[in-house]
Amino acid sequence: MIDVVDIHDTVSKLKSSGEAFALATVVRTISVTSAKTGAKAVIMADGSISEGWIGGGCARAAVLKAAKEVIADGTTRLVSIQPEDLLREQEIESGTTQNGIKFATNMCPSQGTMDIFVEAILPRPELVIFGASPVAIALATLAKPMGFTTTICAEKPDHDKYHFGDKFVEGLNYETNTNNKRYVIISTQGRGDQASLENALSLNAEFIAFVGSRKKAEKLKSNLASNGMPQEKLDTIKAPAGLDINAITPEEIALSILAELTKVRRADQYQSFRSDDS
Repeated sequence: MIDVVDIHDTVSKLKSSGEAFALATVVRTISVTSAKTGAKAVIMADGSISEGWIGGGCARAAVLKAAKEVIADGTTRLVSIQPEDLLREQEIESGTTQNGIKFATNMCPSQGTMDIFVEAILPRPELVIFGASPVAIALATLAKPMGFTTTICAEKPDHDKYHFGDKFVEGLNYETNTNNKRYVIISTQGRGDQASLENALSLNAEFIAFVGSRKKAEKLKSNLASNGMPQEKLDTIKAPAGLDINAITPEEIALSILAELTKVRRADQYQSFRSDDS
């Protein structure tokens, strides 16, 4: 029997390292199965099992496929592995999804049924904020309860303006080699706008937005283009940042930016939910 403590230790270590993985848990078994209710396995993004046990080859392929899917889109899957004749009785084809359950055929001689819940354990996305404007400070305050870790890039004296921040970088130059999903907001109010944009474009970011007018952003992009910045990179900059909610105060503007970030961040999951419901 797999030591549950070992599983929990592995989960804790992987969470600390910021590595994405899936946790598969057997939630129901009927008849004879190799794994019993409560069995767990830690599955990595490449489909390898790092720790644990959720059955032999009869269950492995379907569960590993589901694990890769949940890591990719951040959702969950309930996989029901059943004998072929049982699926036929229910008029269900292997590989189909109904009512949120993905069905697969159990080809093992035991002919048992296993229901396995597969969930993604993903590192918190990183929100990189350039500047120390009132909007930037409000954004850092609201970002944490929305599920982001925050990296603040600002001059050293400006760090004290922030009440919240997971990581502080002195100045407007940030280098990182982590694989976390990253979203970047430039809110410098004229103090290093171009330098911040240039650095932001060097990062592996899912989304880059500039807090300022469209006219100002176009002028900054024109300057960067004249310095050799490829146009396809410049086209990734969203300006002005945030959804149009008639925001006026710094807090309202920060809220509009987080609403936009949520829309971008959850796009794949939303499409996945729509596919499952269709």
